Amino acid sequence: MEIERKFLVKDHSFIDEAYKKSRIIQGYICTDAERSVRVRKHDKEGFLTIKSATNERGWSRYEFEKPVSVIDAEELMRLCLPSTIDKERHYVKAGSHTWEVDVFHGENEGLVVAEIELESEDEVFEVPHWVGQEVSGIAKYYNSMLSTHPFTTW
Repeated sequence: MEIERKFLVKDHSFIDEAYKKSRIIQGYICTDAERSVRVRKHDKEGFLTIKSATNERGWSRYEFEKPVSVIDAEELMRLCLPSTIDKERHYVKAGSHTWEVDVFHGENEGLVVAEIELESEDEVFEVPHWVGQEVSGIAKYYNSMLSTHPFTTW
């Protein structure tokens, strides 16, 4: 199970706090209300991920992820739906957690979203000053939705 909360970002001050960043390109083989199948190139690594729909709160869902070679990821990208997600991920420590802040490019340019993964839905976490409105469970902010309904078209 993946337990994740998602928030909009108020400003770019997180960049000065990031200890690492990476580039992510991902595509979707399947996206529907019950599941998504994603192919991701994350720097020099590849991944195949299957996710279920989220629970009622929009915080938890089943996730199955397997590493694949970058060559396999590139081959699988050919099976993906036409639009891909292109983003730069910044990693920021806050308390005992690491926030992943995604700065989107391409058709989702201008969107910046911060995510935090938790061990349980009632886990307490520190909220950095640059974190804004929570958008967990709002479908239009799911990467799978952004691939078919990009931010620049809203």
